[in-house]
Amino acid sequence: LGVNDTVEFPIKFTPKHAGCYHCQIILKSFCDIRVYEIECVVNADQADAQLEFLTPAYQTLTQEIPISNISSEDWRFEAVLEGQCFHGPPVINVPVGETVPYPLTFKPVAE
Repeated sequence: LGVNDTVEFPIKFTPKHAGCYHCQIILKSFCDIRVYEIECVVNADQADAQLEFLTPAYQTLTQEIPISNISSEDWRFEAVLEGQCFHGPPVINVPVGETVPYPLTFKPVAE
């Protein structure tokens, strides 16, 4: 092969959804067999979101945020809430193919 001893092996991958994709490539010759395991992780486009809470002074308001799992694996999220007066569960599990609401609560302590 020459000095470099490498061969390019282009692969085209066109996923339809976010998720984890596994592939096995088997290369055979008359004197050798090589098996390559490939794992491709596809993330969905990140979208910025903004929530606006309007509530009378001292009244609690809960907004349920839907989390949809269209991947091939169960999800476990750890929530880190920043800012005063916001509350929600510290962990949420979203099974494959399901949508689970995350209840974000705003409890104002002042006007």
